[in-house]
Amino acid sequence: MTFHERRLKLADTESVCPVCLATIPAERWAIGDEVRLVKTCPEHGRFSVPVWRGLASYSRWGAARHAHDRPVTTVTAVDRGCPHDCGLCPDHRQQSCCVLLEVTSRCDLACPVCFASAGRHGTDASIDEIDRGLDALAAAGGRVQIRLSGGEPTVRDDLPDIVRRVRGRGFDLVRLDTNGIRLALEPDYVAALAAAGLDGVFLQFDGVDDEVHRRLRGARLARLKDLAIARCGEAGLGVVLVPTIVPGVDDRQIGAIVDHAIARMPTVRSVHFQPISHFGRVPHVPTDADRITLPEIMAALIRHSGGAITLDDFHPGSAENPFCSFSGRFAVDADGRLRANGVPADLARSGAVAEVPEAFARRAEMREPTLGLSGMAFQDAWTLDLERLRRCNIHVVAPDARVIPFCAYNLTDRDGRSLHRAPARRSPAPA
Repeated sequence: MTFHERRLKLADTESVCPVCLATIPAERWAIGDEVRLVKTCPEHGRFSVPVWRGLASYSRWGAARHAHDRPVTTVTAVDRGCPHDCGLCPDHRQQSCCVLLEVTSRCDLACPVCFASAGRHGTDASIDEIDRGLDALAAAGGRVQIRLSGGEPTVRDDLPDIVRRVRGRGFDLVRLDTNGIRLALEPDYVAALAAAGLDGVFLQFDGVDDEVHRRLRGARLARLKDLAIARCGEAGLGVVLVPTIVPGVDDRQIGAIVDHAIARMPTVRSVHFQPISHFGRVPHVPTDADRITLPEIMAALIRHSGGAITLDDFHPGSAENPFCSFSGRFAVDADGRLRANGVPADLARSGAVAEVPEAFARRAEMREPTLGLSGMAFQDAWTLDLERLRRCNIHVVAPDARVIPFCAYNLTDRDGRSLHRAPARRSPAPA
């Protein structure tokens, strides 16, 4: 950044100090072609971090229409202020849409990168705890998607029974977040999950070769990932590939991941990219070079398409804050190439696409298969913008049955101490 680069203050907001997690004032600044979140803690000093690289797309995303749908019920009072009063509190501005139900803190891996800091020596949620969480969600009203998460949910032998319990309480959509290891090795287990009513699988998928998996997950997993996809296909379960994108590790494989997904359609339905967020267990305090933002991922996808798709083919979410996500659905021709699938650009930009794309997708599937490409930027203690957090509609059911926004629940300070997540017994990450 040079002295003469353009600087423009965009907005005031609030954030937290990465050292003490105290709520502090913050500002959004356009500096050159970046948007940076800038804040100063009276005790721990000034912090400045890039949150968006590309002012043209930032302006476009900010113009999207917003849907406001406050929670039907709230549980906690406003006392210390956001993000300390979560439960949900009356200051939250969006009801739950997708809710993660963490059924265990155990995992069969000890990944160097893990938002939940999961390891081999965690504990399982009791059936009573699971039932209390489901009852709280049912009582709160609204139709939510349930995602069984952890830890690694498939370490539980009774996971099919948990799927049935979710279904038995009237939740229409239940999916599984998994590293895929057990799915790859035990086809009968996959079949049991499908028979219990599981709708689909969000598969951790960081790259197309073992070197990426070794660096991010501490194990060589490429063969097992492909076998997990095949097992899901045999059981009739759709798969979403979920790469955590880390600069210098797998950011150059964004296009290869898309090609990998296309080659495994129709079992693979979409790819959901997540820029690395530095909470939970991460290797070090992040620098600017450790950050990749949503428009950089969209640009990589556009380059990979050879210009067949453009920025106009992506749109922000209309329920969450628009700067949290992007999505688009694309036709795949007979040669495996992507192209826009015909969702009108003005409709996409309007933000009125929360439910419409599925109708377009079904219509497009009659002509050509389609693949969804999306991304979500979760916030850590450096990037947390409370204006975004108050609009969060991806929530976690805490062990005490409170419902907490994902980025608040997983928020940790510079030393890995959590604001809301109860400390767990941890396995050391591999060197």
